[in-house]
Amino acid sequence: MTAGTPDPSRRPYPSRRPYPSRRPYLGRRNPTIKAAILLAASLATLGFLDPRPLLGLWALAVVAVGVAARVPLRTLVLGQVPFVVFGVGLVAVNGLSRPGTPLVPGAPVSVEGLTVGVALALRGLVIGVLTIGFLASTPPRDLMVSLVQHARLSPRYAYPVLAGHRMLTAMPARWATVRAAQAVRAPLRRGRPRFGLPDAGRAAFALLVTSIRSAERIALALEFRGLGERPRTVWRPVPIGRGDVVLVLVVLAAWVAAAWADLRL
Repeated sequence: MTAGTPDPSRRPYPSRRPYPSRRPYLGRRNPTIKAAILLAASLATLGFLDPRPLLGLWALAVVAVGVAARVPLRTLVLGQVPFVVFGVGLVAVNGLSRPGTPLVPGAPVSVEGLTVGVALALRGLVIGVLTIGFLASTPPRDLMVSLVQHARLSPRYAYPVLAGHRMLTAMPARWATVRAAQAVRAPLRRGRPRFGLPDAGRAAFALLVTSIRSAERIALALEFRGLGERPRTVWRPVPIGRGDVVLVLVVLAAWVAAAWADLRL
């Protein structure tokens, strides 16, 4: 092979572009910035006492997450169900337990208690929508790399968290494998394998054993790589760009407007 001729056996390195252009707007934003916004916004909602600004923030968050993160409406609705159930409990407890003006003469429900309960419920809904948007738009790998890059989190803690997340996502497939293995030896009933409570217990124990073995292998692999002992390089860094600054300013403006409305009401 002559000098200057490219070697066909050597493949070019893959693109180092950090984010594919097909990702939604929130998917292209820095995970550490989004995590900081989620934490700050969750704490900021504690200062709102009137339900009306919180209702506006919740509606704005639903629209923003649906558009900027491309989260389907069905996913948003299903993801809000636990927060709605929790909010109904807050409204009931505060409405019945707080003293104040009766909602109806002779009724044990007070207007002040309902107001506080609705405000607490809306706080949970706002935090729930923002959490759904964060989880839907943030790949675990990018979050861990960004935390190591920008939050200075030690790789000794960041990468085990990433490995644990991967193990959790693989749990359904492992459970299906264990149940398929049980079906081979299970007696038939009406042409189908017969499973009982002891079978479910044995399957859960087998899943626990395989998970412990996988965790042990992952721990040994991470330890042999010397995580946390010296500075590490990142193959595909996660940058902080102008879009992240714009996101911070937009969220800050929305919360300032809501706080101003809360003071005026």
